[in-house]
Amino acid sequence: MPGVAPAVVGVAAVALAAGVYRVLHGGHALFPDGAAGWSFAILTGLVVVHLVALGRDRWWGGTGSGAALTLAILLLYGWVPSVLVSLAVVTLVGAARLHRWRQALVHGASDILAVGGAALTLGLFQVSASVEDPWTPADWDAYAVPELVGAATVYLLLSRALLWCCFASPAADLVGCARTALLRQGLVVVALLGISPLIVVVGVHMPLVLPLFAVPLIALDSTLWIARARAEEQLRDPLTGLPNRQWLMQRARSALGEARRAETRTALLLIDLDRFRSVNDTLGHPAGDRLLLQIADRLRTVLPRGAEAARLGGDEFAVLLPRVDSTTSAQRVARHVVGALGSPLDLDGLTLVLEASAGVAVFPEHAQEAEGLLRRADVAMYEAKRDRSGVEVYEATRDGNTPDRLGLLADLRRALDAGEVELHYQPKVGFDGRVLGLEALVRWTHPDRGRVPPDEFIAIAETSGLMPRLTEYVLETALAQVARWRAAGLTVPVAVNVSPRDVRSPGFAGAVAARLARHGVPPRALQLEITEHVLLEEPQRAADTLAALVGHGVRMSLDDFGTGYSSLVHLRRLPVGELKIDRSFVARLAVDPEDAEIVRCTVDLAHSLGLQVVAEGVEDDETWERLRDLRCDAVQGWLVAAAMPPAEATAWLRSRGAGPAEPRALPAAPLRGADQPAL
Repeated sequence: MPGVAPAVVGVAAVALAAGVYRVLHGGHALFPDGAAGWSFAILTGLVVVHLVALGRDRWWGGTGSGAALTLAILLLYGWVPSVLVSLAVVTLVGAARLHRWRQALVHGASDILAVGGAALTLGLFQVSASVEDPWTPADWDAYAVPELVGAATVYLLLSRALLWCCFASPAADLVGCARTALLRQGLVVVALLGISPLIVVVGVHMPLVLPLFAVPLIALDSTLWIARARAEEQLRDPLTGLPNRQWLMQRARSALGEARRAETRTALLLIDLDRFRSVNDTLGHPAGDRLLLQIADRLRTVLPRGAEAARLGGDEFAVLLPRVDSTTSAQRVARHVVGALGSPLDLDGLTLVLEASAGVAVFPEHAQEAEGLLRRADVAMYEAKRDRSGVEVYEATRDGNTPDRLGLLADLRRALDAGEVELHYQPKVGFDGRVLGLEALVRWTHPDRGRVPPDEFIAIAETSGLMPRLTEYVLETALAQVARWRAAGLTVPVAVNVSPRDVRSPGFAGAVAARLARHGVPPRALQLEITEHVLLEEPQRAADTLAALVGHGVRMSLDDFGTGYSSLVHLRRLPVGELKIDRSFVARLAVDPEDAEIVRCTVDLAHSLGLQVVAEGVEDDETWERLRDLRCDAVQGWLVAAAMPPAEATAWLRSRGAGPAEPRALPAAPLRGADQPAL
């Protein structure tokens, strides 16, 4: 706190001068003489030597020996002799560390005021000791217990509070510091109440053995230092030496407090190593630990000035940026860190390359408190892992855990239970006008919000664990509709989108086969549309499920080709018979030569692999013509028909039962925006 340290020093100097003047003016001695005085002086010297020998600035973290000696002399001889001992300890230790003399001055001043507060506490109990009239144990009775406890408590609390005000960061977490200090200083009070009265007793009856009290005082300091070291160890990761989650949250609260006052931004990056589990499974956990040590060392070296790193557990790390200019700058730092962690690592002669994913959350845009910032960074990190994008900034629209989206999730669950979610069907047709199939698209009209965009509620289902329930509902509804159409003589196949989580679910292939049998629908009448993301996590389980589905006779289609991490490896591993070109390429086919070339290469590649090609989002005649020239097999979009409810889809199919008319001759539906396939 600005100005507190000079004020403490000034008030302490005035108090000390007034106290010394009062003692001298009253004809009293400043310090006892004789055996008691020399014994206390020798004990003070031993304490000073011990504190100087501690080294590594341990004394500045607070000790018990000086406090016990100061309190004992306060009880026996009063305020001025106690202050002189305190000043002797602080001054001599400060002189041994010349570069810390300013801190020594503030420590001494705080101790003067704290001793004064303890003396006033004793004065409230009518206790006033001096060199000539000491407060000896012979004067103690049962009422002395609250006097001793009160004096020790006030002395410690006042001294530590003054030091905290003088030296703590402006952004320090007051609640966290107070909780830690009360626990630690409570133990010190107990120690002082056990040692200080004994020093008084020995000082009165056997002053010559007072120097022997250096042994328990040194033991007290050692015990306090060990307790402090263990408390600090609790804030450190034992493997890497980086701070842990508890430290991160304390430091983040402090940084947010400072950023709030300065009206700046603070960013939190959450970093997770991709496929680290495979290192442990293949090379063993000791090798994984050595790899984490290298990651921690690299993280320390690449951080910008002022940034602080922590390990949260496993292969998850965090970086706190106390001050950033913008979200873009925080994202830039995250990309730099992820790039550095992705450089080759040497592990026992093996060269390993581990990719990392990072999520970015920024105060105040994304959260107002440290816990919220960490949670939102975690959401963004999992988006980066899912999309394989490396770095993602938190977006509320992709977070299924906001209060609004949690409410929407509950409403979606109720809608599924009540059967209020509908399926619409959009045709896929060949260039000869033949209907090749329909795609089932899920639609939901909320009773209060109206029609909810599919992208919104499907994202909620995917992040909440409701996706299997939604897929089950869509499959059941679609197969029931296919059965009704087949009973009416309409044998058109239907495609249903399934998510990577569905494909990785144990027993998914058997459940699909059971539903087909229950509805009496042949497997070839069902097509499942998947994306390449099914192979990004647990690829073997996904491949086994897909192979089982194909073994049951279910046809597979690769959806959204070109928008993810499309590769020949995926095309070779996925047992698909159809490839769908994403609408983002089809929409600009007629005006963008690069998109046209991408579509042409995709069609040629698919045909060379024996795959059928379907173009999504066809909305005008020119695009139709270009796709036909490129030898695309089928199209889907508003030019042919919008997604229709079951009754309209049934009428549409019957009108083309003898062979659909040439789609180009059909009037295009009004362009109300692209119809986004959802599920």
